[in-house]
Amino acid sequence: MTTHLVWFRADLRVHDNLALAAACSSDNARVKALFIATPVQWQQHHMAPRQAAFINAHLNALQQALAEKGIPLIYREAADFTDSVQTVVDVCEREQINHLFYNYQYEFNERQRDVAVEKALPNVACQGFDDSVMLAPGSVLTGNHEMYKVFTPFKNAFLRRLKEELPQCVAAPRPREGVDVAPEPITLDYPQQDFDENLFPTDEKSAIARLRHFCQQQAAAYDQQRDFPAIEGTSRLSASLAIGALSPRQCLHRLLAEHPQALNGGPGSVWLNELIWREFYRHLMTYHPALCKHRPFIAWTDNVQWQENAGYLQAWQRGNTGYPIVDAAMRQLNATGWMHNRLRMITASFLVKDLLIDWRHGERYFMSQLIDGDLAANNGGWQWAASTGTDAAPYFRIFNPTTQGERFDADGAFIRHWLPALNNVPEKSVHQPWDWADKHGVKLDYPRPIVDHKQARTATLAAYEAARKA
Repeated sequence: MTTHLVWFRADLRVHDNLALAAACSSDNARVKALFIATPVQWQQHHMAPRQAAFINAHLNALQQALAEKGIPLIYREAADFTDSVQTVVDVCEREQINHLFYNYQYEFNERQRDVAVEKALPNVACQGFDDSVMLAPGSVLTGNHEMYKVFTPFKNAFLRRLKEELPQCVAAPRPREGVDVAPEPITLDYPQQDFDENLFPTDEKSAIARLRHFCQQQAAAYDQQRDFPAIEGTSRLSASLAIGALSPRQCLHRLLAEHPQALNGGPGSVWLNELIWREFYRHLMTYHPALCKHRPFIAWTDNVQWQENAGYLQAWQRGNTGYPIVDAAMRQLNATGWMHNRLRMITASFLVKDLLIDWRHGERYFMSQLIDGDLAANNGGWQWAASTGTDAAPYFRIFNPTTQGERFDADGAFIRHWLPALNNVPEKSVHQPWDWADKHGVKLDYPRPIVDHKQARTATLAAYEAARKA
């Protein structure tokens, strides 16, 4: 009998899983699943302990869901991607695999690994799928058959493709007959940290329910609420998307089921826009693999003379910069493994353009903390903020952290939640608490600003201008 193997990676679900569906399309084949933990590789990629715990929870839920379909999940550990190649070969030999199915990953190391696996399995049919995107990289190109470098024309072309034909979701496979599977608990050999299961559902069914609730109750108002961190106005589905507990196609179809005009700029279109940004960064990474190697998209920005200031970097990491919106955001990240998207832009801008610290330090720190860590999205966001990426903010656009706080957390509700030392500061003064404290002779258990924004802005502009002319 033919034996099919589904190699799970960042696609921990049974619904709308293209590789799993293809493997199960034949009723005559035995189907088995494989997951390989690579703890050394994860450390090299700075995977957050909360994300590891999130993956662990979903891996056990996936194992149970597969067992109910009559598909056993084989769990293995290998140090890194190089060692995982031999692990796949060994499993294929032991289980007498005829056909290997997997969903593509677009990061450089992952693509190199997959090439090596195919070379090492000359007698096994290997089949990959573009599962983590709505439209495959290479399917949305300019008239000159090149990858777009600016988001808006990419988005417009992307929407045209969606209007021509929506990518279809595939159903979860039917249970295999005559197969009885007894799952055993899996524990990843990697540091793990608790996370809030009410905010980040730990099984596929709950993630789908959260998606449905968001599209029904919040997606239409997303454009009015998404920038205010004190409001629960975002979907918080990024963690589920990052590990593949949800697919972007599921998000698209659920959104259109509730808001059919989202493709035409109607309610829900702004959230769809965010999903297309996610696709943009994935497509870019495929065409520009140097982005996976910490290289800037705009070459001259590598000439910026960054400051090496460990004290400033640590103050930023710990939320002790003296700028309340920055500090509240960083403390949210450290405490929960998640940060509101508006705040990701503010904190990134502050590190790069107020402290003049290399954006790669921030990119690395975010990955070490984020439960929704995703290389393409994180790198894209940091290069946007640092003005080093494609279609990034121009280098002379520098957020004022005080006015950003006043604009997006006007009454200081978010700030007070994460900075209780400021609870007694009047609302109108919470964004510059030391001005009020000094005037009234009050001592605050909160640091003074570590830099003067106006002076820092001048220094940053000079540094970028010097780099551009170099």
